[in-house]
Parts: sequence; structure tokens; C-alpha cells
Amino acid sequence: MKEQQTILTKDKNQEMREVVLQLHDLNKSFDDNHVLKHFNMKLYKGENLVIMGKSGSGKSVMIKCLVGLMEADSGKISVMHKDITSLNQESLDVLRADIGFLFQGSALYDSMTVRENLEFPLRRHTKRFEKSVDREKLVIEALGNVGLYHTVDLMPAELSGGMQRRIALARTLILQPRIILYDEPTSGLDPITAKEIIILMQDIQKKYNTSSLIITHDVDCARVISDRMILLIDGTNYAEGTFEELSASIDPKVRAFFKQ
Repeated sequence: MKEQQTILTKDKNQEMREVVLQLHDLNKSFDDNHVLKHFNMKLYKGENLVIMGKSGSGKSVMIKCLVGLMEADSGKISVMHKDITSLNQESLDVLRADIGFLFQGSALYDSMTVRENLEFPLRRHTKRFEKSVDREKLVIEALGNVGLYHTVDLMPAELSGGMQRRIALARTLILQPRIILYDEPTSGLDPITAKEIIILMQDIQKKYNTSSLIITHDVDCARVISDRMILLIDGTNYAEGTFEELSASIDPKVRAFFKQ
């Protein structure tokens, strides 16, 4: 464990809980820019883990390494007890179906209806779902989870920003992932819509017992949604604990995240 890391809480039950995602001693540099430096992290089954960091702190690089879109310089990445650095492309694609990703900008296909957007991942992951699977039933269920079945034949341009974020979440849920990665889920939303998204995230976690890794700058979102938090500072897991523990810290670098 690196000396600069501050762990403010240690759950005695963590040793008994299943680790579904782990980054161990992860390093990534671009020339002389050391973005991730011996970064360590564990996500437990059924947990909402929030990672906060300033712009350029390495959050996006960390996620890209995690899902195999970028190769780390060194370190180990384990997802569902599998070392992704040792998987071939086919095995990696299968594993990715267990990981849902809610993009910051929703990333819906503008030329597709809501129905077609939700059916798209089903067509990509044919091995996960048999040809006889009732796609319409899965689409209806996913839209029902976010309260937007009435939008099924609309185009993304006809939806508000909050509705687009909900549809993107429905598309993530349609593959029934065990882990969901949220990239700034409340970014660009008004306070009321942001609160609705946070409540929806909580409802989904309770219904499906998903494990969630949430990247956010939104302190209110972190306070409500997190079971545990990690502060990513200077490429390291600088501090770790509950919201209450971290917000009460006297460390100036930690305090900077909670100043209103």
C-alpha cells in the first residue's frame, strides 16, 4: 500500500464479500505524463462505489483501461475473477456483455428510434441471447424500468436531455449486466432531473443487485448514491472511505472536494 493513500474506513465484512472488479498496481503514462500511478481499487458485489477526481486526474483513462479500450503499461485488471489482460478479443467481448456503460453524453444513435437503439446491443451480443429471445419483451421491460415505454417509437431528437439519459440507461440494462459503469450520470442536467436519475440508479441497484462504479463531480450525487468513495488525486487512490468520513477529513486535498 502506498504511503500517500488514506483509508478512512475498513469494513470488517469486506473480506467476506465477493470482489467483482479489481485494479491492482495499475500504471499508465503518456510520455512524461504519469496519469495512473500504482492505482488500486476493489468493487464489491452489490456496491455503489463513487470515484471523484479533478479534470485530468485519470478517471477516463482508468475506465478505458478497465473495459479494454486502452492498454495499461503495467498492473492487473480483474473483472468477474478474470484477468482481462490475458483474454483474447472474443473472450473480452463476451465479458463486456456483463458490463453496462452509461456514457456521459448518453451516446444514442440519432438515426435510430428508441426501439432500434435498445435492440442494437441485442444484435451485437447474439451469443448471450438465443435467436428465439423475445426482443420486444426485453425492450418493453427495459423501458418500463426507466418509466419511458411511451417513447418507444420516438427519435432521440424528440427527447429531452433527461429522457435521453434514461433511454441510454435502459439500453445498458437490456443486456442484464452484473456491473454498471456510470460516467458523470448527472452532468448537464438540471437539479430536478439529476435527482430523478439518482433515484433511478438506486432503484436499479436494489432491483437487480448490480455493482456500480460511478464517476462523478457531483457532490450531491456522491452523497446520496455512494456506499464508499475513492478520491483519485495525482493518479493515485489518495483517500478512501464513506462520504461522511471523507467530508469530515482535515486533509486539505480531501477537503477541496467538499467545499461548497
